[in-house]
Amino acid sequence: MPIITLLTDFGNQDGYVAAMKGVILSRAPDVTLVDITHAIAPQAVLQAAYVLAQAAPFFPTGAIHVAVVDPGVGSARRPLAIQTSTAIFVGPDNGLFTDVLDSGAVTACVHLDRPRFWRDDPSSTFHGRDIFAPVAAHLAQQVSLNILGTPINDPVRLLLPKPQRQPDGTLTGAIIHVDHFGNLISNIPAAWLSVARWQVHIGPATIDGIQPSFAAAPVGALLAYRGSAGTLEVAVRNGSAAQALGAEVGQTLAAEPHSH
Repeated sequence: MPIITLLTDFGNQDGYVAAMKGVILSRAPDVTLVDITHAIAPQAVLQAAYVLAQAAPFFPTGAIHVAVVDPGVGSARRPLAIQTSTAIFVGPDNGLFTDVLDSGAVTACVHLDRPRFWRDDPSSTFHGRDIFAPVAAHLAQQVSLNILGTPINDPVRLLLPKPQRQPDGTLTGAIIHVDHFGNLISNIPAAWLSVARWQVHIGPATIDGIQPSFAAAPVGALLAYRGSAGTLEVAVRNGSAAQALGAEVGQTLAAEPHSH
């Protein structure tokens, strides 16, 4: 059974997600639909890119990932489909697929410019329903990318922040995601935390040491740890680090090595 995942900023209080599912199921009734999330903050393309990059690798080969966070809907921005060695991604060409494009696994990328594969008379404000959903259904029925659109080689990429190693061994980076719990997820690779002791500096706070788990810190305490996404993270045990520090995406942080 083909799998189609959905990731949007539509929320669940309206009928937008259900409309997309209805379009898909009316054309490909045997697919398995999986909601990654519909709680992306409105127009938060960077957040969507991060969440998609974390979730997509865990799906079986051949999954079709439809991601719609689309502040440029109805403009000249292109609808896009990307084939990789393990999956297909469908959505707006606005940088949402930057991690996919940078993965080295892309085998094809097309501008979805063939309206016969869309819903008739598509809305200029709801491409999720009228372009991306029907295209995903066609893909689930083995229609190839080169039939659905024109090949392109210049998809939009976000300028993502990069972590740095300083000459004195200090690691500097930025918060790239704040999760539901208020945990601050950085772009500093956990693999860089090779020495025994670190001090993590973020805003006014200094955190001594890297903890193995939340339970290693007292309730209410700030802690730094190696997160499940493979990067340095900051949390408050049983609380919100984002709230405690007033931190948000883009906040800088540093990890300073200590030999004692």
